[in-house]
Amino acid sequence: MSYELIICEKPNAANKIAAALADGKPIKENIKGVPYYKVTHGNKDLIVGCAVGHLYTVTEKEKKGWTYPVFETKWEQTSKTNKRAAYSSKYVTALKKLAKDATGLVVATDYDIEGEVIGWNVVKHICKKKDARRMKFSTLTKDELRQSYDNAAPTLNWGQANAGVTRHELDWYYGINMSRALSLAIKSVGSFKVLSSGRVQGPALKTIVDREREIKAFKPEPFWQILAIWNKDDGKKVVVEAWHKEDKFWDEEKANKAMEKVKAEKKAKVKDLQKKQFKQQPPFPFDLTTLQIESYRCFKIQPKETLDIAQTLYLAGIISYPRTSSQQYPPSIGYKKILSKIANNNSYTKKANLILARSVIKPNDGKKTDPAHPAIYPTGNFSGVEGREQKVFDLIVKRFLATFADPATRESATIKLDIKEEIFVSKGVRTVEKGWHELYEPYVKLEEQTLPGVEKGEEVNINSIEQLKKETSPPKRYTPASIIKELEKRGLGTKSTRAAIVDTLFQRGYVIGPPIEATELGIHTIGTLEKYCDSIIDEKLTKHFEEEMDQIRDGKKKSEDVLTEAKKVLSKILKKFKDKEKDIGNELLTSYREAESIANTLGKCLKCSEGNLTIRKGKFGRFIACNAYPDCKTTFKLPPTGKIVPSDKICEECKHPMIKIGTGKKTREVCIDPGCKSKTDKTEKEMEALEKEEKECPKCGKPMILRKSVYGTFFGCSAYPKCKTTVKIE
Repeated sequence: MSYELIICEKPNAANKIAAALADGKPIKENIKGVPYYKVTHGNKDLIVGCAVGHLYTVTEKEKKGWTYPVFETKWEQTSKTNKRAAYSSKYVTALKKLAKDATGLVVATDYDIEGEVIGWNVVKHICKKKDARRMKFSTLTKDELRQSYDNAAPTLNWGQANAGVTRHELDWYYGINMSRALSLAIKSVGSFKVLSSGRVQGPALKTIVDREREIKAFKPEPFWQILAIWNKDDGKKVVVEAWHKEDKFWDEEKANKAMEKVKAEKKAKVKDLQKKQFKQQPPFPFDLTTLQIESYRCFKIQPKETLDIAQTLYLAGIISYPRTSSQQYPPSIGYKKILSKIANNNSYTKKANLILARSVIKPNDGKKTDPAHPAIYPTGNFSGVEGREQKVFDLIVKRFLATFADPATRESATIKLDIKEEIFVSKGVRTVEKGWHELYEPYVKLEEQTLPGVEKGEEVNINSIEQLKKETSPPKRYTPASIIKELEKRGLGTKSTRAAIVDTLFQRGYVIGPPIEATELGIHTIGTLEKYCDSIIDEKLTKHFEEEMDQIRDGKKKSEDVLTEAKKVLSKILKKFKDKEKDIGNELLTSYREAESIANTLGKCLKCSEGNLTIRKGKFGRFIACNAYPDCKTTFKLPPTGKIVPSDKICEECKHPMIKIGTGKKTREVCIDPGCKSKTDKTEKEMEALEKEEKECPKCGKPMILRKSVYGTFFGCSAYPKCKTTVKIE
């Protein structure tokens, strides 16, 4: 049997593509658990196979121990370099078997740089071919997939492939060399800690550290404000704020003089009244970054999770490809067709019909573009998504609809009041015509402050006047959404990698939050790098290489030239680093120990009042102990799993410190004292009765014992650790 092999990025994409291309029903088979599909399309036989993401990765050509610099690389099976990716080896085996008798190859991975690298690796290393046909699609819908196959390009997108391969090699150069340099610097002074840095990770961390320094260096300045509360004598009792026109008085004496003049006044005269209407244009279509920012604003969903959710929705065929920089919908996506499909869903019928009734259907496109994909849009197909996936999907659908709607009309109003010749100002704003707001509800969050209707020269009542002393505020820390926006503005990372870069900084202990705060380890690491080799964290250098890779994609630069330049730059940096290795090692080790001490210190010991309670590790696992040991032997147990970080809070019930315990995506804040009254609603007598209660383990039959942990009191099997059964106390 002769057939053409279609290479997909993941199993669920293969399932969708096979179903779309099949004239009948695809036949599903497998090779040692790896699925593939036999399909008839027209007069051709096809086999649709799949990878499972990246099957190959960059690694060191020859293992020469932990040294640097190292630039000799090769592409190796991911399963051989990462134990957690061992499962991927069977996909390599399956694709090799399928490729053996194939008369042609078609790459149908995601149409972006990473998808091109995945496809290129399969074609080159598994199929042993030089090229393949290439499908390009932005949705996993039947019509688009069939059109994509029938009009497949004769070759891979070599611009994307070369740019992707270069990025992987460049990131490996920086990641492996800098991580070894940092770790070996610490080793040179008698210790060993694995620290990491990367081409984008370093500048990203510096961005956060710089903000932390601004906050720490900030010196608040006092200022004074005068606030008048007034109302119109119309029986409605609507009170309005009016602030002195000076807004902030930086001179207390000047503020006092103004306050002295007006403090006893009960009436004010309307000196001026101004109203102004303005149009608020519909929002731009979602690119990935704005979707992540909006998802965090509306639902507090972290950017990385938003990307994961969007990918799931894409693979379900209900939204377009999410990894895009575009804020534009080309007419080729078929506005009316999608809107008509959306109108068939009762949740969106009314909103979609409002757009379909328009004589001209045109979106409010933004300026940002993407050479591979349009902005994110719903396909008009629906499937049973729920929970957070449903929330993000609803946001995408309503954003799509809102982009086609009329502008909203808003009205700003300003009332100036004369109180003893001191001018006070009230400001309001209201929506006159909803326009696109109606389609984007409930995600429109705008201030609505309607001022009372007054005439110039009219007298109004003063309810109160007060003088307030305030201080200027430091810059705000980044949120998970605002740091993504900041990295994009600085040209650091890509739309697909920024969330993962920030996630890595959390995992390495360089930052905590949200809001995102640089730890002592993060601050000192950047400080050391600035002192000895600041070019490694120079965002201009990182941005330069990002631009170089764009030029490779556009065919204006060669991969070899960019990699040669990178080797020269990095070799120079690493030589400088090696010359100061011991100095760097001493500073890094000191900062690491300081950071570890701060991270493990919870607060004062209530028993001795001398020592601090700290998190420690023993042969039986983690626990909390007073550092005044042996004079004070206070200890508390800790759960064996979960990330533990100090909390700023003190338990209101027992005054012991609180800790945050992270398990998966959930974080719980608990008191460290297992006997704290906050953990049970039982009285002392009830607790005594529970201790005497004879309870049998439902799993092994052994007696259950009343136990206490940071989570509270519970029954645990006496056969622990052989039997780990626990029973909650009702």
